Amino acid sequence: MDLQNFELVHGILLASAGVPPNLVRQLHSKLTNDIYDGGNCFEIEPCEDGLQRRLVLTCDKLEKESQVFLVDHAWSFRLTEARKQLEDVAGLAERMGRLMCVVDETEDCDESTEGTTEKEEKQKAETLLVNIKKKAEESKSKVQWLELDDLNIDDEQLREIDLSTNFPDLVGLSLWGNKLESLDVLLEAVGGLSTLRALWINKTPLNSKLETAAKDALVSALPELELYNSQFTKRCTQWAVGFCAGIYGPENPVESSGLSHPLEELTDLDLSGRMLSKLSPEIISPLEMPDLVSLNIKGNPLNDSSASLVQTLASFQSLHFLQVDIPGPLGSSALKIVQSLPNLHKVNGVSVSVILNKGMEVLDSDMKPRLPVWSPEEPIVDRVLRAMWLYVMTYRLADEEKLDETPIWYVMDELGSALRHSDAPNFKVAPFMYLPDGTVKSAISYSLLWPVQDVVKGDECTRDYLFGVGEDKQRSARLTAWFHTPSTFFAEAYSAYQKRLATPLSKVKAVSNEGPRTKSILPRDGRPLAVYSDIPFVQEFLRRPEFVLTEKPNEADILWTSMQIDEEFIKAAGISTHQFINQFPFESCLVMKHHLADTMQQAYGSPPWLQPTYDMERDLPALIGDYLERERSEQNNLWIVKPWNMARTIDTTVTSSLPQLIRLVETGPKICQKYIDPPATFQGRKFDLRYIVVLRSVQPLEVFLCDVFWARFSNNQYTTEESSLSEYETHFTVMNYGRQMNHINTHDFVPEFEREYNVQWKHIHEKVRATLRQVFEAPGLVHPEMHSPTARAMYGVDLMLDANFEPKLLEVTYCPDCARACKYDVKKVVGDGGLMLGKEFVNSVFGCLFLNEDSNMQQL
Repeated sequence: MDLQNFELVHGILLASAGVPPNLVRQLHSKLTNDIYDGGNCFEIEPCEDGLQRRLVLTCDKLEKESQVFLVDHAWSFRLTEARKQLEDVAGLAERMGRLMCVVDETEDCDESTEGTTEKEEKQKAETLLVNIKKKAEESKSKVQWLELDDLNIDDEQLREIDLSTNFPDLVGLSLWGNKLESLDVLLEAVGGLSTLRALWINKTPLNSKLETAAKDALVSALPELELYNSQFTKRCTQWAVGFCAGIYGPENPVESSGLSHPLEELTDLDLSGRMLSKLSPEIISPLEMPDLVSLNIKGNPLNDSSASLVQTLASFQSLHFLQVDIPGPLGSSALKIVQSLPNLHKVNGVSVSVILNKGMEVLDSDMKPRLPVWSPEEPIVDRVLRAMWLYVMTYRLADEEKLDETPIWYVMDELGSALRHSDAPNFKVAPFMYLPDGTVKSAISYSLLWPVQDVVKGDECTRDYLFGVGEDKQRSARLTAWFHTPSTFFAEAYSAYQKRLATPLSKVKAVSNEGPRTKSILPRDGRPLAVYSDIPFVQEFLRRPEFVLTEKPNEADILWTSMQIDEEFIKAAGISTHQFINQFPFESCLVMKHHLADTMQQAYGSPPWLQPTYDMERDLPALIGDYLERERSEQNNLWIVKPWNMARTIDTTVTSSLPQLIRLVETGPKICQKYIDPPATFQGRKFDLRYIVVLRSVQPLEVFLCDVFWARFSNNQYTTEESSLSEYETHFTVMNYGRQMNHINTHDFVPEFEREYNVQWKHIHEKVRATLRQVFEAPGLVHPEMHSPTARAMYGVDLMLDANFEPKLLEVTYCPDCARACKYDVKKVVGDGGLMLGKEFVNSVFGCLFLNEDSNMQQL
């Protein structure tokens, strides 16, 4: 494909990706020649103790919009297939594990090498001891810094090294990543090191099990210790500050003679995450650091008063760049900080002018990164499935016929995945579909990478994880998928949400049931009612003499259709206002999931039959606040995420992962509900109940419940094991779309359920009736405009029972195809028994709605 055709075919894709026009020719060349040249300009480096990677520029310079790079997709999948792919595709889980930093580089994923590991480690340890002893014997000068990282040293070998005898002058000692387990052995080994100022035992079995008292005992045993596992102790001095600034370390362990002010030339200082409790003059002083320009104090539990901190920082006349937690020790507002420290140019990487102009309170960059948590004993597949929400991106495929209903998620290759977030990124990444022969069938997915600022050698290369997403689209809340934001932000949102639910309309006003009751619309002269319907079952089964079918909508008394009757339809069909239709105005307040929840919450607040529900387009901060509160109090935190308006559980997900909950917003508008766990089960399987409700009037409320309902069952035994959460046939019950359906007749289900639980179904049914009554009372409270004297409708209502047999509302669906809903011959299980066939049901519904008959219907 030549350049001209490339631009013609890909014009819309290039525009949507935002590719600069001057890079299109270069992009075309790289795509057609399959050129991946990122390795010539970038290098991947470990960071965050090996739990993240970052991308660094290695060439001299890249000017803004001067180059475009192809980034391959290492893994593409639909969410329901992710676990199976990781389990079945050879090497995929291991590659993703290393890319996502949940596989240690030394971890052996190949079981065939297990027999030699222990022997090799033993030989390595013996060689190590010999070399250490040799170093001690040959050393003519004092050994002041010793790094023994990742050498598999155990307690006995540490004893053999005899640190206090061989290296009595140690200032710094790192035992990072070894097999140490005994605190007593460690105390014995380091207890005689009277000059030791820095000690690391990170990533050792001992460190992971040390409690606070034991850590304090270890620090107390070393009188000069200022740094323990990279964090400041209470004895820290400016030596610890100098270590953080790179002045002291392995090459220069202590102060050089003759330097009275070793920090005086320091301009940049990063003290983030050092567990500082106070900015005392012994630690940070303008007299010692008169030229300090940039200071990072994020992640420290500073207990100085806000005024005291402002006074200390204001004393640094050259301080222009500050990194600090917000909310935090300087207060809860970025705006107040810049007003208190007028010399600042940037706070957390954001220009002071931007903060002042936008009145910014909390900055995106205030958040600490979420890092993967894992253990070697955990299967690699499980590690990847939990960590992937820090890396995945998504798109949907579309062609001329339809948009693909299920989104595709993908992980960029190692280079692309090493790009970390910045609010002021120097690169942009955009997905791009290359169509070699011009059709979607030939599509190859890439991500494109190009600089949006000038970048020089050594700079970290970053992207904006939420490019184009501002606070109007809940940016700060959505960034919580990747970062730990201050919990107060979400606690306040959750509190406001609860206050909103605490004053429902039902407390203020009662449902009005006053007004004239509906009457039969049958003409007094006995003429049959003309019915227009495009639904085959109505055409087939409606045979009552009071009704006659017509093919002309404008001649019908009743329109019973599956089409949306909007202004366009009314105009095209020539419908008049006196005709009756099977749709209520504003019925979206019931049949769209987010509107349904909002209607119920406005009417009743938090009724017991409605699970906690959040519109993720509006209430994401409150949802996160609820999640964090449940996490803090160790409550069940399993949730279900559903699209606003899709059927058959399409794009519906069950998860307990907060990052996953947040990232699912990217695939379209959704609600998030607390998952019903545990539910009532039938013979160990989850089920829900479909009820048919006919609505004759909103004000006054006239609503009827059909005598029959349908129980729908999952195919698998119910479990909430993490590996089951993506199994459709475990957690969902709609099995009539390409899956095996295990149908149980209702008249068989009820007595079996009663025997299994020793309950009487009639008591459950009364609770269901009360719930359904409230559901259909709500529009009268919240949306009285839904009432129309010429509207009649039928709805399907899905309920589930929890483990205490309390009904829980799932959804309300517009259900015009009344005959198909009742195509099975089922016995009435509540009432006087008997059979209701599809034909009888259609005629009963029409009789109830238009002739005011109540046969086979129960008024709620």
